[in-house]
Amino acid sequence: MSETIAEMILPGTYIDVRAEGLIGVSGIATGNVGVVGSANKGPLNQVQVLGSYSDALDTFGAYDRWPDAPADQPKALTLVRALEQLFKGGASSVYAVRVANVGGTPMATMSWAVQSATNATLFTLTATSPGTWANALQVTLDTPAGEPVTLTLAMGRVKETFTGVDAGTLAASLADGSRFVTGDTPAVADAGTVPKKVAASATVGGPDGTPITNTEVSDGLAALANQPVNIVVVAGADAKSGASPLLAHLESTENDGRERIGVIGASSDDPATVISDDVSKGSSPRFILVAPGIVADDAARVGAADKSVKLPSAYTAALVAGRLATLAPHVSMTNATVPANDLTRDYSRAQQKQLLQQQVLVLRKQFGIQVVKGITTDTGAFRQISVRRIVDYAKAGVRLGSNPYIGRLNNVRVRAALKATLDGFLAGMVLDEMLVGYTLDVSATRAQEIQGQAIVTMTLQPTFSIDFVKVIMNLQ
Repeated sequence: MSETIAEMILPGTYIDVRAEGLIGVSGIATGNVGVVGSANKGPLNQVQVLGSYSDALDTFGAYDRWPDAPADQPKALTLVRALEQLFKGGASSVYAVRVANVGGTPMATMSWAVQSATNATLFTLTATSPGTWANALQVTLDTPAGEPVTLTLAMGRVKETFTGVDAGTLAASLADGSRFVTGDTPAVADAGTVPKKVAASATVGGPDGTPITNTEVSDGLAALANQPVNIVVVAGADAKSGASPLLAHLESTENDGRERIGVIGASSDDPATVISDDVSKGSSPRFILVAPGIVADDAARVGAADKSVKLPSAYTAALVAGRLATLAPHVSMTNATVPANDLTRDYSRAQQKQLLQQQVLVLRKQFGIQVVKGITTDTGAFRQISVRRIVDYAKAGVRLGSNPYIGRLNNVRVRAALKATLDGFLAGMVLDEMLVGYTLDVSATRAQEIQGQAIVTMTLQPTFSIDFVKVIMNLQ
């Protein structure tokens, strides 16, 4: 029922409820991570929301064995390995996109023909997503005399069974849901035929694709553009090869009012190479450059005595992004620990200083593995990551608080209610210690009222973190 008086014709009491004074700012997400990369399973160029690493394995399959030869490492699948580091770092809400470079040729999907005794195809089973993952799926058909037919799908230790007395009922049983395959509907003439065998397609699934290029990365990032993402990672990409599409994505989403921060790894552990090849990509208040690489366990090294591998900084970026996702916007990454097994290079104090002066976020061995200083590549006002996140949080809150007023009366009363809404939000930021203080004014001249404009003017004083403690000791 409407709470606004539209017309008064019949005698009675008409009440107009003005609820502007009850408008507030709802919850704001600050730790959602978006990631783009290659995998052997899962839908292509579609966003999948994950809440745990087990969700990642179910959706995108396991990653391949990390190559020992450096020349082969760029060919490794990147998405699930990056997801492993994201969740290890503490991320809890991840928006993941699988992309693939298949040279313009559609990636093949594995399939199986369910056949009659005369080898006629009754219906077809198709893997739920393209790629090589389904090539290892074991599909068997048990046809005991006088008993229903049983179709078994097995992938490792996971099994699914479906039963039916004929092709029609077996296909209907599959329609109830399988994690591995989908089945089409048999023709009416074949529905009553009893299946006798299963034949795998001669065209196997895959290939999973060659190393992804900036074209595929841009397509994957475009899928994340409208998602509620706060932190973005390009799995397996370093600043030398992947900075361009990530920076373009950060710029376009900021222009659309969907601000986020990008984290990317350096192309080398060598400080001179980082400075010459990576820092030159340009400074940005939304861009975090991370070094060095990390040592991690490789789950694909089954049976190996030593499962540890040296991963490049691209995967350090995923670990740091996961850790950043656990922190409130005003909490600094400086001195924050990350759960890495080890670092691929232990920088000297002089090298740390050299990289920090070039706005590189460096990890060191101290009380575990620590971030030396939580900085972006910006050389201006947003050098501290926390300041960038505080301002983004304020922008998101002001939008949420202001949008409900669009379309309402542009008069003193409504503008006062808008000011009260925003004042409550900003006061909450002061109580949460995100801001030291602020000033706020909501106004409109007569000309602005005619144009439908309400002008909100704010001065924010963000809280800065302590990066240095200077001690002066006077001895007497």
